Amino acid sequence: MHYGKVEICGVNTANLKNLTDSEKRYLLKKTKEGDEDARQELINGNLRLVLSVIQRFVNRRENMDDLFQVGCIGLIKAIDNFNTELDVKFSTYAVPMIIGEVRRYLRDNNPIRVSRSIRDLAYRALQAREALSDKLKREPTVEEIAKEIGEEKRDVSCALEAIVEPVSIYESVYNDSGDSIYVIDQLSDSTTCDECWLEEIALKEAMKRLTEREKRIIDMRFYGGKTQMEIAEEIGISQAQVSRLEKGALARIRKQM
Repeated sequence: MHYGKVEICGVNTANLKNLTDSEKRYLLKKTKEGDEDARQELINGNLRLVLSVIQRFVNRRENMDDLFQVGCIGLIKAIDNFNTELDVKFSTYAVPMIIGEVRRYLRDNNPIRVSRSIRDLAYRALQAREALSDKLKREPTVEEIAKEIGEEKRDVSCALEAIVEPVSIYESVYNDSGDSIYVIDQLSDSTTCDECWLEEIALKEAMKRLTEREKRIIDMRFYGGKTQMEIAEEIGISQAQVSRLEKGALARIRKQM
């Protein structure tokens, strides 16, 4: 069910209760004393917080009912583990817990199963990349990331590629006056190639319209079998830039063909 609707998981979002900070402190204290009614009231009084957090994941094409339920698990964990003796607002502690629970769900429910060791390596590499970006004031190379976490460059590159979200075959790649072209429309059976030579000519013509950098990226990516991280390392730009250039080039090729 989509976020814009009034109900999510059967809960009328218009009627969700808002608790004041003083009410939260009181209920947290009672919860720590074992008061189950106070605990339930605290959960109900923070459902708006869960709802606001899962908004940032609305573009992931995930079922919002599922994300809301997962977010509620994070909220409950935050309530059960919150230290009332610290001078910290509950929401400051709860938001990262809710986000972490949702991200864990998204990671573990990726349609392409990736081993836990590879996922762990990828997320260590992402954390290192973020830290190095702040330190170096630029996008770090794969080699620098690998050195930072004490892993082989090739392993880090492959792990980062493994957690990239796959593209649905029903994703629209081009739209003109309501007529959409989907990824599945671009797939074909290579065993029935009566017109393969025409497609090859069309592809060559489409490639001519790309910039030299785009041509090089497409060539390295699809003919050279290199990962985006390896290409970024070789031509001296960030992986995000490679991804953006690759997507733009492919979109223009599809449009031309």
